[in-house]
Order: sequence, then C-alpha cells, then structure tokens
Amino acid sequence: MRNDRRRQRPVRQDAAPSSAPRGLFYLGQDLPVLLETPRFLVLNKPAGLAVHPGPSTQDSVETRLVTHPRGGPWLAHRLDADTSGCLLIARRKTALLEAQAAFQSRQVRKLYWTVVEGTPTDDEGEISAPLLRQSNPSGWRMIVDPKGDVAVTRWRVLGRAEGRSWLELELLTGRTHQARIHCASLGTPIVGDRVYGKSDANGLYLLARNLHVALPEGDLEAVAPPPPAMAEALKRLGWQDQS
Repeated sequence: MRNDRRRQRPVRQDAAPSSAPRGLFYLGQDLPVLLETPRFLVLNKPAGLAVHPGPSTQDSVETRLVTHPRGGPWLAHRLDADTSGCLLIARRKTALLEAQAAFQSRQVRKLYWTVVEGTPTDDEGEISAPLLRQSNPSGWRMIVDPKGDVAVTRWRVLGRAEGRSWLELELLTGRTHQARIHCASLGTPIVGDRVYGKSDANGLYLLARNLHVALPEGDLEAVAPPPPAMAEALKRLGWQDQS
C-alpha cells in the first residue's frame, strides 16, 4: 500500500456520519455518509440492506441512489446484506474505473471488526482456505473446497471476555461470505451468523470498519462506527467509544 499519497478529508476515529449530500438519495431514503469528495462517497451501509435489488426485495443501496443524467453513481465494490459499514460509491465513470483498478492492483485495505463465539487459541494468524459456492434445493452457501477460489484473511484478537472474542480481520481477497466462513473455520463463528453459526435477534456482528483506497489524486480513508447492539458487545470486550 502506498503511504505517500495525499488523503482526501481524513475522518476522526468513530466520527459521526454526516448528513446526506443534497440530491444524492431519493426522498426519505437517505443513508449515512462517512466521507464525501467530488468524485467519491463512502456510505455507512446499515445491516439488512442489500447493495443490489433482488428477487425478494427492491430496496437496496443501488435503488436509493438518484441516477445522474450522464450515468451513475456506481457501487465500486460490494458488502453482504447482513454486513454494515464502509461502502465505496463512485460519482463519475472515471472514478469508478480508477477504483476498480485500485481493487484489482490491491491498492485497497479493508479492515473488519467482528464479535465471535469462543476464543481462538492464538492471538493472530492468517487463514488461506479456498471458497466454493454450493447450491441445493433449499438455497446456497459457501464451503471450503480445494476447487474453490483463493481466499485469504489475516486476523488478530483485540479483546476476549465472557466466552466471546473481538477480532480485527483484514480481507486480502474479496470472496462472498469470506469473513463469515473463515471465522467459522477457526471454530469461532460470528455472533448472529444464521448460515455458518447461530442466529441472533440483533443480526450479524460484522462491521466493515475501515476502508483505505490509494488513488492517483490522493488516498481515501473512512471509518464506520459499530451499530448500537454490536457497540455494546464490543464495550464488554474492551472497546472504548471515542465519539
């Protein structure tokens, strides 16, 4: 990752999301904005909201964004519907192409926070477990399989208490459900993971915490605050809210 680039409007750790820029969202469908530049936005996507519309719902990040007469805005990457946090939006086509190039050349750093059931034996490590999509009549899920796509996650423990752990994950690849299945493969499924663990009334405790993107005009960086239920769980594990 290059460190000599000028960063665009750095955000304070745990800063409150700003109000939405005028005209970006359809009426009554605003989403919190963590960072705004003339060419990019980083949204704080809430858990439970898909990034694209699908057969079961028409509400999504994509359908909430007001379409520009010349096209866009565009999603520069994806988050699972159950995951909250930093989501990069390109406001211009040239910006989208630059963001895609940054992802492809690994000039993007994605850090996630999660609360998991149990405690890993070590304090940190790296998981390299290829992932393959498996379908059946009741639906689909990702499985660890040598025939799957390469998937690599670095992890470290930030706190332990009450039979749970607070992990920081760095996703070195961007596979579907990667964080979820890699945590489960450690023997520590994410709290609220109804597919690879057990469901929870407060949903999935997985946050796209920090997004750093190196771009020609300067680096973008944003930090997303934990949603309320996850924040309370993190405090029990040692997190101190600085907001």
